[in-house]
Amino acid sequence: MSSLISCTHWVKRGVAVQNPKKYDIDEKELERVSKLARIELEEARKEWQKATEAAKKIVDGEADNDDEWEDEPVDADEDGDISMDSVKDETKKTKSDPNDLSEYNLDSYDDDTKSALGPFSNIKGLTYHQNNDDDPYITLKEDDEDEERQELEILPSDNLIVIAKTEDDISQLEIYVYEESEENLYVHHDLMLPSFPLCLEWLDFAPSTSASRTSADKPGNYIAVGTFEPEIEIWSLDTVEAIYPDAILGRQDKTKAHIPVPSGTGKKKKKKTKAREISSDYHVDAVLGLSWNRTHRNLLASCSADKTVKLWDLNKDCSTEPAIRSFNVHKDKVQAVEWNQKDPTVLLTGSYDRTVRTFDTRTPDAGVGSILGADVEALKWDPWESHSFYVSLENGLVLNFDARNLPSSVKSAAPARFTLSAHDGAVSGLDVNPHIPGCIATGGTDKIVKVWNVNERDGKLDVSLVTSRDLGAGKVFSVTWSPDDPLTLAAAGSQAKLQIWDVGANMGVRRAFGSKLQGKEFKERSNGGVVAMANDNEDESGDEDADEP
Repeated sequence: MSSLISCTHWVKRGVAVQNPKKYDIDEKELERVSKLARIELEEARKEWQKATEAAKKIVDGEADNDDEWEDEPVDADEDGDISMDSVKDETKKTKSDPNDLSEYNLDSYDDDTKSALGPFSNIKGLTYHQNNDDDPYITLKEDDEDEERQELEILPSDNLIVIAKTEDDISQLEIYVYEESEENLYVHHDLMLPSFPLCLEWLDFAPSTSASRTSADKPGNYIAVGTFEPEIEIWSLDTVEAIYPDAILGRQDKTKAHIPVPSGTGKKKKKKTKAREISSDYHVDAVLGLSWNRTHRNLLASCSADKTVKLWDLNKDCSTEPAIRSFNVHKDKVQAVEWNQKDPTVLLTGSYDRTVRTFDTRTPDAGVGSILGADVEALKWDPWESHSFYVSLENGLVLNFDARNLPSSVKSAAPARFTLSAHDGAVSGLDVNPHIPGCIATGGTDKIVKVWNVNERDGKLDVSLVTSRDLGAGKVFSVTWSPDDPLTLAAAGSQAKLQIWDVGANMGVRRAFGSKLQGKEFKERSNGGVVAMANDNEDESGDEDADEP
């Protein structure tokens, strides 16, 4: 499998702790992992205890074979340091050859007996220190912990960008730090994933099983990940080198969630498998979409290839407790889900059954929707109009609907407020700018990222293309606006390259949105406002070609 980035997510400035902690595997963490993973870790705990005891003996100088050795006394000075004189005396004692006349020093018998002068005349007075911290003449002490702390430090002015990357069949989360003032982008740390990642969602609510949870009201810094596996993993972004998530939503112990059930006797030419039985308690297929409720912070919605939408309460141990609600509003795989932030009980969903639906989670049967002309790729509520939402499709179209005008019976296509032919191919990336009304960004499999301006004129919506660019990301799978900078977006795709684009560097963008950004100062940017990670595998010509619009 070639390398690619399937999804990205920004983290607002000031959310991450300034000094992330390192993952610590202690007995308490082993108990948490054992309960979370539903596996027996007694043997692992015993081995860990043995290793701890052995390490302690080594530190205390109590090795297992101490009785077989006897330390010979060695002269030391008052500070306990070994002197060069004692080492020389011990060397003399080891000589036992009867023909050895070196002790008479016959070779220098006729030499001048006066002591030699020079920079090393007082060599006998030199003292060897096993640790530089004990040497009074070394004033610049080494502090590896301080150096490492500085390398991992995240400033309040830094953004985090989480990407889901797969390379050579190995999937992981890479957490980038973006320093906007310095146009600097680098990988801070990474987290290994069990399967190919499909979606990301940031949240500040600490799950009940998180080791870092101190209070349900205290905001945290977490990322939820949906993969080809039926379970949802939640990781803390304030912990580096973590090897196990803070929470798992789903039932790993249920074999039917992992192992297809063979049908028949298996004696036919081709063994078929039955579809996994849908459960109202947990997902049984890949998790395709996630959405966190910012009003009711303990709620997380998920949609899956098992055709269901589920609601999770993060105050519960979701590795043992079932989902609190399960909705069967679609007839095929559910590709995307999103809460309405202005109306926090309403969900928006889109499916491969070529329908889009919106419903109140308290009364899901009273929902409304519309038939579409192709499979849904992405959808977004308009943060500036609580009743309006955007849907991007596999055929390259982007549509805008007013939920108030949708029918309750989804049997035909409802009229859209506008239909935009955005890309030559699937529109995989879609985002609505949270800072500028009517500003949307799209990315498609045609490798182009586009920025659009939506204005209302004479009661109708008018859509115009403001700027477009090939960022060298390959087929674009994800486009997301920055939560802090109004005209900065992140894009990534099949080339496994994260690209940051300050579209404000474009004069046409300034003219189009200048009136909506009064008081905003635009900075001069090199390379047209594009900031990218250096790629060692590309030569200079390749980099230049990738950055061309």
